[in-house]
Amino acid sequence: MLFRWIINTIALLAITQILPGFKVETFYYALIAALIIGLLNAVARPVLAILTFPITIMTLGLSIFAINALLIWFVSTFIAGFTIDGFLTALAAAILLWAVSVVTNWMIKQDKKQTK
Repeated sequence: MLFRWIINTIALLAITQILPGFKVETFYYALIAALIIGLLNAVARPVLAILTFPITIMTLGLSIFAINALLIWFVSTFIAGFTIDGFLTALAAAILLWAVSVVTNWMIKQDKKQTK
């Protein structure tokens, strides 16, 4: 869990270099943002996914990216050193964070296979 938190923190800092309009001022703000995004993904996203299930089915799951973008954008509204200029920037960041998560999960899965 700590490993994922650090990886997501580094990913947030890397996204600031890739996306104009996505800004994290310091490593400290990135740590806080990654923590809150992780907590919201664990608590609020499942509830939102259930509430938007018909839309998720109609969009073949792509609306989950919109939900993640809204959660990331929401976090940026109350963390002073973490700003996002608009929804499209938040959507691009959600896609990039998803890609980092896929790679991280794959790495953890490979490590577990090797330790067996």
